[in-house]
Amino acid sequence: MCTRYVLLRQHYLDILARLGIAAPPEFESRYNIAPNTTIPVIRRTPQSAANETALLRWGLVPSWAKTADGPPLVNARADTVATKPSFRDALRTRRCVIPASGFYEWETIGRAKKPWLFRLGADYPFGFAGLWDTWHAPDGTTRESCAFITGEPNDLMRPIHNRMPVILTAATFEAWLDPALSEPAQLAPLLGIPPADTVTKFAVSTYVSNVRHEGPACLAPASADQDAADSGPQLSLGI
Repeated sequence: MCTRYVLLRQHYLDILARLGIAAPPEFESRYNIAPNTTIPVIRRTPQSAANETALLRWGLVPSWAKTADGPPLVNARADTVATKPSFRDALRTRRCVIPASGFYEWETIGRAKKPWLFRLGADYPFGFAGLWDTWHAPDGTTRESCAFITGEPNDLMRPIHNRMPVILTAATFEAWLDPALSEPAQLAPLLGIPPADTVTKFAVSTYVSNVRHEGPACLAPASADQDAADSGPQLSLGI
């Protein structure tokens, strides 16, 4: 499951540069990105062989949906994405990389929810494996939207949650965007979960739990009464 994440400006620019996108749109760091908001993605459209950036709504509406008012499809499961009607065509032809610096997950401890920030080791930027689609409204307007793909948790995530997002790195960005790869069997190797020793977790303040909160304060360490002693080594947060 992934329902909140972080994207720092420099990480975004680094990913765009690696993918050959020379003139990125203006973007400021965002520290508490939630579903139903507009997020930056990288994709290739059928009309262009080049990578491009786009701003899509997080919460996929399939092109065949009669209305866009239903519950948003925030996540797609890696084990069923190739067969679910909402995602199977997008997997073949409408994949995207969703740039990220880290993502949050909440651990349930009694009645409390303890937020953790997950990052790649050495503070590397990465991308979520995403899918996108275009929905045409009866009035002629369109909505472009996207979803994250999630898979089984690795050993670091398993005590906290039973799902985690599929993470792409610089080594797999181009393959995920390659239109020549369209068969589920070709794409399956890209949907693995990173080994636990390549990911780090860091206990952060419950400030981030309020979806209306933004800014660097979302990355503040957990206080002593939030059991921060169990959080492990602190990370370079790139602020």
